[in-house]
Formats: sequence, structure tokens, C-alpha cells
Amino acid sequence: MVTLSTWCTKATAFRAVILGAPASGKGTMSTRIVKHFKMTHISSGDKLRLHMNSNTELGKAVSSYVLSGKFVPDDVMISMINKEIDSVGDQNWLLDGFPRTLTQAEKLQKIHPVNLVLYLDVPIKVILDRVKNRWIHLPSGRVYNIGFNSPKVPGKDDVTGEPLSKRDDDKIEIVQERLKRYSDATEPILKFYGNLGLLSTFRGNTTDELWPLVKQSLTKYLS
Repeated sequence: MVTLSTWCTKATAFRAVILGAPASGKGTMSTRIVKHFKMTHISSGDKLRLHMNSNTELGKAVSSYVLSGKFVPDDVMISMINKEIDSVGDQNWLLDGFPRTLTQAEKLQKIHPVNLVLYLDVPIKVILDRVKNRWIHLPSGRVYNIGFNSPKVPGKDDVTGEPLSKRDDDKIEIVQERLKRYSDATEPILKFYGNLGLLSTFRGNTTDELWPLVKQSLTKYLS
């Protein structure tokens, strides 16, 4: 029988999950968190895209799901994330983009129990506007948003000068499908973590607006 104490087993180091809809700013917020608090960043999206770009067997298996806005099957995601977490050993880590289903959340809490869950609650209209204006430097993963974090030279990466691109999964129709699926799947995940007393919710429109609140919460927790 699974009890509350089973779910809340203490991790040996600080383990955090950041949740938020596609294009809610999880990646940008994660970068700030791992830099300021010296954590290892584990991004499920980055790992999937790496496999897809490298044309690995995993990449071939998940590409149809990712490019159509559908969730990758639980067993595939759990296996991939488990290997990534095992590889960082006893380091503090922040998990970005996982879990995306209740099954994934429950499995994660059994094998790698987390201490804290950060949820970025950003309005859908803001997300869709952000996606329309988002461009990426594919080799490095650097992201630009026109009018907010614009490149110094339009259409060019600030560091290399190479051309920027739109991600295939940033097409509006795909993002809308992802948002609907995310909303349906996330409600039970938030309830699960809320019942465990692990959930902290931050509401706002931009990373700059939310960062002081996230930083304050993490500083308080880690102290």
C-alpha cells in the first residue's frame, strides 16, 4: 500500500521540478535558477530534440509525437529521464519539462523523490503571442523573442551571427494542441504535488516579473 510517507521520502540532495505550459518561460527561468543556485539543469525537451537532431533510435521513435504536439509515451519518457538523473549522481538538480502525466509524476516520486515543485502560471494569450515572436539558434538552443529579447541584428544569433530559425513544434496550431493537452494532463499533477505539500505556484506574464518571487521562495527553502 502506497502511503503519504512513501511519496514524501526525503531526497539526499535538493531535487526540484519546474512546471509550466509550453512557452511559459520554463527554459529561461530554469537558466536563472541553475546559475544562481548552482544546480544541474535536466530539460526533457532539450534531451528529446538532441536525440531527434542526432537521429538516434530514441529520436526516430519520438519525432512523430513531438512534431505533432502529442505526449511521448510514459514508459519512454520515464526511462530517458531516469537515465539522465542517474548520470548526475548526488548533485542538486532542476527537472524541466517532466513530468507531463500523473503516471510520470507518481513514478518520479517513487524512484527520485523531489523536494519542491515550481509552477509557472502564465496566461494562454501571453504564451501564444510569445510563440509567434520566438526564434531560436538551433545549434546552441539560444532563444530570442522579438520585442522582448530581440537579437541585436534581426534574424541573426548574437554570438555567432548565424541565421535564426523557427522550431517545427512552434507552429501556432501545434502549440494550441500542446496547450490543450498540457492543461488536461497537468491538473491531476498539480493536485498530486499539492496534496504532498510540495507545490509552489507563481502567477504572472514574464520571467522578469516572476523571477524575484521564485528566487525568494528558493532562497527561503534552501536556507
